Amino acid sequence: MRPYRIIAIGEVLWDMLPSGKKVGGAPGNFAYHCRKLGADADMISRVGDDDLGRELLEFYQSVGLSTDYIVVDADHPTGAVDVELDANGQPRYVFRDDVAWDHLQADADTLALLQTADAICYGTLAGRCAESLRAMQAMIAAPPKMALRVFDVNFRAPHYTKETVLALLPSADILKLNDEELPILGQMLGQTETDPVVLARWMIDRYGFKLFMLTRGERGSLLLTPDAMSDYRSRPVQVVDTVGAGDAFTAAAVIGFLAGQPLEEINRTASDLAARVCTYPGAMTPY
Repeated sequence: MRPYRIIAIGEVLWDMLPSGKKVGGAPGNFAYHCRKLGADADMISRVGDDDLGRELLEFYQSVGLSTDYIVVDADHPTGAVDVELDANGQPRYVFRDDVAWDHLQADADTLALLQTADAICYGTLAGRCAESLRAMQAMIAAPPKMALRVFDVNFRAPHYTKETVLALLPSADILKLNDEELPILGQMLGQTETDPVVLARWMIDRYGFKLFMLTRGERGSLLLTPDAMSDYRSRPVQVVDTVGAGDAFTAAAVIGFLAGQPLEEINRTASDLAARVCTYPGAMTPY
């Protein structure tokens, strides 16, 4: 059997930390874990024709990720997030504006790639600009009807709006979010319900999701389909950081769902991988 073809769409960037820069961006994290789990994974994004862009491409190649569909943009800089610490040491994230991934293009080569997909994954951040949002909508429509559309909402304030969410949500087959994002999305949709299971069931009925995924940190993860539910909590681990844990969870869950695994097995595998990622620094943990 051939490997699953999974494609991540969206931002690639650097986190500019006080201690130095680190590769960031959920699509890259997701694609990395998909590839490590045996999938044929690609990313669709853009970097600038600058030193940060060249470093980013070299990094992805060094960890085994293809950069064939990361376009080098001569007119806009590589994306970056400035991380500032307040007097209490709490971080504040400032995304630089008008960067390369704000100008995604649904060109012929990109659309041809998407037509080979078994699953695609996208979030709200890359849709913060109208140009990229239009391109994302064209990309979401391109894969075969049976391909899974995975919407990992990944809210990054203030870079999402109700209009962006409503432009991306109806196409999704799988919705993934965390326990901080769920009430925000519920309010956007006019729901006051606070019980996550009830709210998830309402969203499944309303939008026809095949799978609803809610991560809740140390309280575990909740998966629902139209006719089943799994509530799982991994064993406690010594947390180094939680960077990329949600992206690893999404990767493992999507591959398990494509493989037709039982819901409880999908949840256990994805949760245990996310917990393992938390025991290493950074998102791209060794396998």
